[in-house]
Amino acid sequence: MPINSNYQTINIIMKFIAKACFARIWTMILLTGLIMVTVCSASPKIGQDYGGGIVFYLDGSGLHGLIASKSDIPGEVPWSDAKNACDNLEANGYSDWSLPDKDQLYQLYLQRNVVGGFLGNVYWSSTEINAGGAWGQDFACGCQDLGSKAENLRVRAVRAY
Repeated sequence: MPINSNYQTINIIMKFIAKACFARIWTMILLTGLIMVTVCSASPKIGQDYGGGIVFYLDGSGLHGLIASKSDIPGEVPWSDAKNACDNLEANGYSDWSLPDKDQLYQLYLQRNVVGGFLGNVYWSSTEINAGGAWGQDFACGCQDLGSKAENLRVRAVRAY
């Protein structure tokens, strides 16, 4: 077989391999894109049941946020009992609930109608002022108040995802 013929055969084989590799690369790129679209479209939305509660806040990426428990801790309790009740809460398969800080509680107030089940009362936050006081969120007027930790207030647990 002449040398020219060998080069032509090798050239044809190399073109075939290059096309096959190129096709595989494009297939991988397309599949990766589809996976990313699926992951992004699976991200929860505000007001959606997710992670044992109801989503009420999303960060800028939309991939992380905060979930409120579906109902208040029963009754009104002092601050230390509120903190313990949230820390020890096991609800809907999750045990990493906490008492929201004052900023989280304000975001929860802003989404109160979406989450539902709130009374027009003051709710405890985990943000302390000092040994005897902590912040609360008034769900009637929207204002945040300083309160004595001995006061009995409402409680709604939250968790991050």
